[in-house]
Amino acid sequence: MMGPAHSLSGAAAWLGAGAIAAGLGDPMPWPTLVVGALICSGAALAPDLDHQAATISRAFGPLSRLACKLIDVLAHATYKATRKPGDSRRSGGHRTLTHTWLWAVLLGVGFSALAVYGGRWAVLLILFVHMVLAVEGLFWRQARTSSDVLVWLLAATSAWLLADALDDPGNGKAWLFTEPGQHYMWIGLPIVLGALVHCVGDALTVSGCPILWPIPIGRRRWYPLGPPKFMRFRAGSWVEIKILTPVFFVVGGASAVGALGLFT
Repeated sequence: MMGPAHSLSGAAAWLGAGAIAAGLGDPMPWPTLVVGALICSGAALAPDLDHQAATISRAFGPLSRLACKLIDVLAHATYKATRKPGDSRRSGGHRTLTHTWLWAVLLGVGFSALAVYGGRWAVLLILFVHMVLAVEGLFWRQARTSSDVLVWLLAATSAWLLADALDDPGNGKAWLFTEPGQHYMWIGLPIVLGALVHCVGDALTVSGCPILWPIPIGRRRWYPLGPPKFMRFRAGSWVEIKILTPVFFVVGGASAVGALGLFT
């Protein structure tokens, strides 16, 4: 899938999680719902750090381009070191290490720990990074034609305002994890969800996605999971644009209504 569809699916996924949480009797405060949706939207671009032409490679200028090169090398090295006889030889790391459940979980745990132990500035950094990615994904036309500095300023301002909203008593920093010292621990959840939604989206395309690594399947450790081939589509095709994108809008909107309990 392309960046905009990934971002939109991430936002819809977190709004869906909000609706489920409300149904289970533990509704998200509105700042948690909004911030989580934006983080999940940005995190849904993060697995493409292994692709030097992806949206995320342009998001932070030379810094993100360098990160993409390094992650590509790491992913390729991991692929070569762990491949089984049934896995094909390849020259790059795209759709390998960063497109797995293990990477998603480690990323989420790492960001949760950073938020819990790093304090407000760590939370602001996490929000800023994911706000930039959310803008690049959801508003890609405007982001492409504007200055990177403007995108960063918008993300920084949004991060500051949203952090203030979360810090208000009862507004979300202690959602789900309520004990002292656990504030903002939930912040890793939309990051995990966004990465997994990205992987599921890529699994729907013709190449599939090795989500289950390092669990071996037959003679392969990097098995490209996906539906039957006749149900798959090419990234950027009419299926993604004309069918999936409207579905994400509808699901996200309906989930937001359920999460906020607007009709109850």
